[in-house]
Amino acid sequence: MAVKIRLQRGGRKKRPFYSVIIADSRAPRDGKFIEKIGTYNPTTDPATIDIDNDKALDWLLKGAQPTDTVRAMLSYRGLMFKKHLQIGVNKGAITQEEADKKFEAWMKEKEESISKKTDTISAKKEAEAKARLEAEAKVSAARAEAIAAKQAEAEAEAKADEEEEEAGEEATAEASEESTEASAEETPTPASEEENQDKKED
Repeated sequence: MAVKIRLQRGGRKKRPFYSVIIADSRAPRDGKFIEKIGTYNPTTDPATIDIDNDKALDWLLKGAQPTDTVRAMLSYRGLMFKKHLQIGVNKGAITQEEADKKFEAWMKEKEESISKKTDTISAKKEAEAKARLEAEAKVSAARAEAIAAKQAEAEAEAKADEEEEEAGEEATAEASEESTEASAEETPTPASEEENQDKKED
């Protein structure tokens, strides 16, 4: 029986979540499996890989063949390198202590690179968030300036309308005063009427 280490899909549409399983190569993807040894979540950044290293190494040494994706995951976790070292130990090429030291040195370097990548991603996210906030602040400031300009324009128009109304009222008052004066000049006084009567009698 050919044994494979492969992924079994779960999760909802467009949000995949995988189980790392040991299964017969003839079994369907979501069918019966022998053992589950971990999980894989590709939706996070970086992707989350949670695998039982001892079980995975045991199955690799027994001859289980990983798929391409699982092989990349196992390499990322250092299990393919550990398998290589363990085969050397079994053949007597190196001692177990030497193999452990080499693997620890490799893991330390790998953890540093992962930490560096995580820091880079977080710094990039912070920079993007800062740039987004600055852009929003600029838009808010421009909007506030536009609102202030509209308010100033409206106030200027209202002031101009008030001035026009005051000027119109003053002109009306002057016109009414002039018409009153003119009518007063045209109206004859009682004395002038008596003089006219005297002239007629003469």
